[in-house]
Amino acid sequence: MAALCYSLPSLTLKPSTLNPKPYPNIPFLSHPKPSLRLPKKPTTTITRMSLNPTPATDRLISVAAYSLPFFNSLQYGRYLFIQYPQLGILFDPILPFLSLYKSVPYASFVAFFALYLGVVRNPSFSHYVRFNSMQAVTLDVLLVVPLLLTRILNPGRVGLGFKVMVWGHTGVFVFSCLCFVYGVVSSILGRTPYLPFVADAAGRQI
Repeated sequence: MAALCYSLPSLTLKPSTLNPKPYPNIPFLSHPKPSLRLPKKPTTTITRMSLNPTPATDRLISVAAYSLPFFNSLQYGRYLFIQYPQLGILFDPILPFLSLYKSVPYASFVAFFALYLGVVRNPSFSHYVRFNSMQAVTLDVLLVVPLLLTRILNPGRVGLGFKVMVWGHTGVFVFSCLCFVYGVVSSILGRTPYLPFVADAAGRQI
């Protein structure tokens, strides 16, 4: 027995480097444990709104601009005033301004070019003033169309053509009055009015 023990070679144990290998058949040992991430709290951004009121001068110029098409549209309301004379009381407050406007020779042409060249095409004015002035100029140009059609077609003083002309002129006058009231009230409040059939065309010119 002793001879057998001496005949066996001596075994020396060498220190091995610890390098564990993954265990493919054991999932929770072969893959690292996922780290838990807490959901981030939603961040709320507080935006402070800066109030930029429209200057009083811009409002005044806008109100004056909408007076141009309104004064030029009064001629379309003569049939309505003949049929309902009491409506003239509503326009008594503007008679002094209308008299001053009519006292200037070629007032319509002077006001039109002054408004278009002096305000609309002047970059020193704000966009608010230029847009409102361009709407007034565009509306004033459209008001010429019914007058041109009346002169071309010449419906006469009686018959169906005359009735159609009266209805058309009355409708144009009512539409112009509504646009004037809407534009003036919005300008006084510092808001931007958008007139129907006019706003898109005016916006493309600014």
